[in-house]
Amino acid sequence: MGNSLAGALPHVKRFNCAPATLDVGAWTGQIGDMLIFKIFHAHEWAVLQAEGLSLGAPIDLADGFVHFSTAEQVAETAAKHFAGAEGLVLLAVDAAPLGDALKWEVSRGAAKFPHLYAALKLSDVIWDKPMPWVRDHHALPSLER
Repeated sequence: MGNSLAGALPHVKRFNCAPATLDVGAWTGQIGDMLIFKIFHAHEWAVLQAEGLSLGAPIDLADGFVHFSTAEQVAETAAKHFAGAEGLVLLAVDAAPLGDALKWEVSRGAAKFPHLYAALKLSDVIWDKPMPWVRDHHALPSLER
């Protein structure tokens, strides 16, 4: 493929609306230089902190990969899979360093979601923020770095 593809790769929008270019890894659907998000229950986050890595929540173990969401998807993920849950923590992870272990696969609503086919390491986490349940939804923190 070579470097001749660099100028031909399409531009996409990142979570902060700045343009990003799909890298050569884009053939697998990876998008470089963006944050992806994982919602954990407090006890799952505590395990990751204590052990330094995690294969994810029970749903992740059952599916064989760690589920992530983009900034555009995380509120719907919280509403669909965590409605009413207390003690949630939102983790931000830089997608690029995950390399080929991160696959973008079609899921809910024909949208591509990031799936990590490896253990999530504590060192992958850029930040963690609480997601309190407020009346009828989870309050999302700022999703910036």
